[in-house]
Amino acid sequence: SIVWTRLNSAPMQDGQRSYGHVQTIEDITDRKKAESVMQVAEESLFEEKERAQVTLNSIGDAVVTTGLQGNVTYLNLVAETMTGWSQKDALGRHLSEVFKIIDATTRQIASDPVQRAIEQGRTVELDSNCVLIRRDGSEFFIEDSTSPIHNREGRISGAVIVFHDISKLRSLTLKMAHLAQHDFLTGLPNRALMTERLSQAIRFAHRHQKQVALLFLDLDYFKNINDSLGHSVGDQLLQSVSKRLIGCVRTTDTVCRQGGDEFVILLSEIEHTQDVVLVAEKLLYAFSTPHFIGSHALHVTLSIGISIYPDNGIDTDTIMQNADTAMYHAKSNGRNSYQFFKPDMNIRAVHRLFIESSLRRALNHGEFLLHYQPKIDLVSGIMTGTEALIRWQDRDSGLIYPGQFVSIAEECGLILPIGQWVMREACEQHQKWLKSGLHPVPVAVNISAMEFRQKSFVEGVALILEETGLPPAYLALEMTESILMYDAEDSALVLKALKTMGIKLSIDDFGTGYSSLSYLKRFPIDTLKIDQSFILDIPADKDSSTIVSAVIGMGRNLRLRVIAEGVETQEQLAFLRAHQCDEGQGFLFSHPLINADLEKYLSN
Repeated sequence: SIVWTRLNSAPMQDGQRSYGHVQTIEDITDRKKAESVMQVAEESLFEEKERAQVTLNSIGDAVVTTGLQGNVTYLNLVAETMTGWSQKDALGRHLSEVFKIIDATTRQIASDPVQRAIEQGRTVELDSNCVLIRRDGSEFFIEDSTSPIHNREGRISGAVIVFHDISKLRSLTLKMAHLAQHDFLTGLPNRALMTERLSQAIRFAHRHQKQVALLFLDLDYFKNINDSLGHSVGDQLLQSVSKRLIGCVRTTDTVCRQGGDEFVILLSEIEHTQDVVLVAEKLLYAFSTPHFIGSHALHVTLSIGISIYPDNGIDTDTIMQNADTAMYHAKSNGRNSYQFFKPDMNIRAVHRLFIESSLRRALNHGEFLLHYQPKIDLVSGIMTGTEALIRWQDRDSGLIYPGQFVSIAEECGLILPIGQWVMREACEQHQKWLKSGLHPVPVAVNISAMEFRQKSFVEGVALILEETGLPPAYLALEMTESILMYDAEDSALVLKALKTMGIKLSIDDFGTGYSSLSYLKRFPIDTLKIDQSFILDIPADKDSSTIVSAVIGMGRNLRLRVIAEGVETQEQLAFLRAHQCDEGQGFLFSHPLINADLEKYLSN
């Protein structure tokens, strides 16, 4: 075994003379063992301290410690970065100077978490709305917990604060909350937020004896744009519409996108109904100019339904339902208008839903049929063609004319399958007559705006001709001016494709729209049909007579055939012949005919 010793040596002297040495040997083994243990303990403590320091500097959270009086005793690297204070500068300073926190809303200094932790002897947390102000003045939201530090006797000797930056998380949370209440495409409040604000506005109006107005808006024929030009153009149009709507109301009002092409405007604290009228008229005027989306100048109008609290309801559901009902009446009354809710509208709304469901049944059960009205050459009297006119043989109501259901079919989208049925039925019937040895004339089919703007419209027409076997020369398509001029460039391309197939083309109700003569010349049109509203008053009404004669002359100069609709009297016929109108159509010649009666015409 090894024994540690310490050797001491001292000289022995007699006066000035040394006569030897005294040596002592001391056993220090125990002391050496104790020193060794201390050294190991110190090294262990150093390693533990280093490990703690590295750990504290490696974690993502900031750590600050203080003494009982709140003076800073330690900061890790993250805390130095977040506070802007180095440990050297911060040591000994009071926490409130290094760790400055305020309430984000009130901007007041937040309560001291160290003081609360020491006083309560437990872990405490900051309020969720706290902001840390760095040494350079920059700010960010933080989340923290503060715990008391106990010494070996169990007494509190200070506190430790652990905190981290939650600015990004808070921003994401706020963004998610915003998205939950706003439309992603337009950024407008959505239905949920609108319902909440309407409820608040009603409560306020009830307390202060005010009125609240709710406007339901629908973009007329938006679906046609979406289907013909694509969803990208449709989305850009909706964004443009949103901006225009916001520009028409007060900052205290709310514009909401309900979904699809429907918007809602909440007018809070209105004094008089006339105030709502002014807003509605302002909206209609604002949409009289086109939206320029890429190379397209898109015209969209509004159908607006209005309900007023408390006149039309005292709760959110009733107010919203009645505004929706009024909006549908605006659409059925010709669109581009506004309607205030009236109690009897509910009865008509129920009727509309009944018609819509009955139309679906009619399609499935084959309740539609076609009548054909002859077109007559005004010189020879020979039948030159027919127009296919749809009728609905309802099992309960009998024969129903298109004026009673076509507008509803357009609103609910059923006009597309109904239009396809009309074209297919007319082509199949005329092909049967052709095969049976009769000499059928071309049949004209009316095309709605929704059909014409379908991307697959031309292909659909070609498919029907192919499947029925009818030669294209026996099919004529009639479109109104407003349909063609909606997007004149695209209309010209569609018309050229149809003309290339050999189909005859006609502008229906000519004179009631807004045709540009330059476009009229570019469209490959065969025929102009003068609207019956002008024929009705000739020759007695000078204005109508002038318009009719001008259209006939223009058609002749453009080498187009001109047909007069709604000819009912000999006087009208004489006027048309005198001005060299090519063809006529109306009760004077024939009412619309069923198949059997038209066969007699074709045989004659």
